Amino acid sequence: METFGLKIIASDRVFYEGRCRQIVVPAYDGGTIGILPNHENMVIAVNVGVARMEIEPGDWREVAVGSGFMEIVNNRVTVLVQTAERPEEIDIRHAQEQKERAQEQLRQKQSIQEYYHTQASLARAMNRLKVSHGKHWNV
Repeated sequence: METFGLKIIASDRVFYEGRCRQIVVPAYDGGTIGILPNHENMVIAVNVGVARMEIEPGDWREVAVGSGFMEIVNNRVTVLVQTAERPEEIDIRHAQEQKERAQEQLRQKQSIQEYYHTQASLARAMNRLKVSHGKHWNV
């Protein structure tokens, strides 16, 4: 199977740069979008969730990603997200505390803006907990 160039950039670092067989990212409609080699050029909004990438045949890696964008141009994919974390990088205790804090804030009276901010915090914490139970990997 062919590959394409993949670069995942988080706000604090270049998370991954190399070849990839396919990538699946969370989309804003609640589903996922899969990209294979020679995909048509486009820009896609990425939602908070779990991205999966296949580096070698059958070798899938899970990544906790924040919201952002993915650009596909000339068989090169660039994913620009707020955060990108491997399962072993996630502090499970801290993520659990963030989840509980966000759940408590949702129970309190908030402005609309505060409510959406708290919802986003809860989604990130729950995503981090979900990915932290996945496989460990080295890139």
